[in-house]
Amino acid sequence: MHIEIALVVLIITLIIGVPVPFAFFSAVAYLVYALGYDPGFLLPYGFSKMSTVVLLAIPLFIMAGGLMEKGGIGGKLADVVDILVGRFKGGLGAVSIVSCAIFGSITGSAAATLSCIGTVMIPRLYAAGYPKGHTAALISNASVIGLLIPPSAIMILYGWIGNQSILACFLATVIPGIILTILLCTVNYFLLRNNTNIKVSEKLDLSTTAKVFGIRTLKATPALAMPFIVLGGIYAGIMTPTEAAAVAVFYSVPIGFLVYKGLNRDNFLKVLIETATTTGVIMVMLYAVMLLSRIYIMENVPQTIMAYLAAISENKYVILMMLNVFMIIIGMLMDDVSAVLLTTPVLLPVAIIIGVNPIHFAAILGVNLGMGNITPPTAPLLFLGSRVGGASLNKMLGPSFYMIIFAWLPTLLITTYVPQVAMFLPKLILGIQY
Repeated sequence: MHIEIALVVLIITLIIGVPVPFAFFSAVAYLVYALGYDPGFLLPYGFSKMSTVVLLAIPLFIMAGGLMEKGGIGGKLADVVDILVGRFKGGLGAVSIVSCAIFGSITGSAAATLSCIGTVMIPRLYAAGYPKGHTAALISNASVIGLLIPPSAIMILYGWIGNQSILACFLATVIPGIILTILLCTVNYFLLRNNTNIKVSEKLDLSTTAKVFGIRTLKATPALAMPFIVLGGIYAGIMTPTEAAAVAVFYSVPIGFLVYKGLNRDNFLKVLIETATTTGVIMVMLYAVMLLSRIYIMENVPQTIMAYLAAISENKYVILMMLNVFMIIIGMLMDDVSAVLLTTPVLLPVAIIIGVNPIHFAAILGVNLGMGNITPPTAPLLFLGSRVGGASLNKMLGPSFYMIIFAWLPTLLITTYVPQVAMFLPKLILGIQY
């Protein structure tokens, strides 16, 4: 009973706006008091779990994302994609989606992707006749792809909490991210196919297209090189994720200052301050979650949850559906970092009990929590997209609903019930079986 009360306390404090670290500590404090745990036993455990170099990747990727956002990299990436598909109906929307996928593969941050690509593409989309609500909803939904296509901060957290290979977790979300990109482009086309106000780019002959593509690619080469350096270094075994994050930071500084000249002293310092603030919040949250997860394990919470679920059904696929519903609800109520910290220590053991590979579950969790970022009532990225795009949230809800139904949910179902989608790359590259 005390565990259920602690969970209710946690969710209520998050909903009413209590700062996330304090919300987690409130649940820990209640359980320590109610169950009689010795703080002298729990506190050192949290410190010992936090002492790992893996966690350094999080502030480094946050910093790299901020530097690239301010450095003017997003516009160059969008220019390259635009010459390829901008002349088709809805093509500029596809440019925005693919640009978000590419930029997200560098930063691993949905908010940075939305801020950067949104600032670049939203004025272009408005000028091309795209409705405001549709435009802001499209960029908001597409920005979440950055949480799936690696590197991803939530996959680093999942791998660390679940004691799984972070590289394998990265690989598991690649194909779901690509599927989501394709489905969002498809939904965008069908929503706009009868809109007579949409303008398309001027059609060019083949030689002119090739020439313009070559010029834009040359200008974007420093930006395009980033994912090859970061991801190539990780997958080739040359760098760990933490080392790759450090390389991304050091690479983005001269590119932002000297090549694209978007960085200056003021916004560089702003990025450093924002990184320090965000990192401090995340690390305090992680410490609280380590204490909470330790109590969960000692109180046999995963086994209790499994017993409840088995009383309803012993079918693996039905249990997976119930886990998905639970994660969707959690994702609707809190941000992605808080959600992964809460759900991983509770649900991962349950998934393992029913025979789901932990790497496969990483992809399921990633898609679920990504969808939570654009699903009301919390929907932090919809609110951010509303501010960036200057659009009414009410006008964004309709297009977002179609994108959730016809893009996000199919991606979630495919990822959940076709394990080969998540496990193909981990098996191919790392030899992980499922």
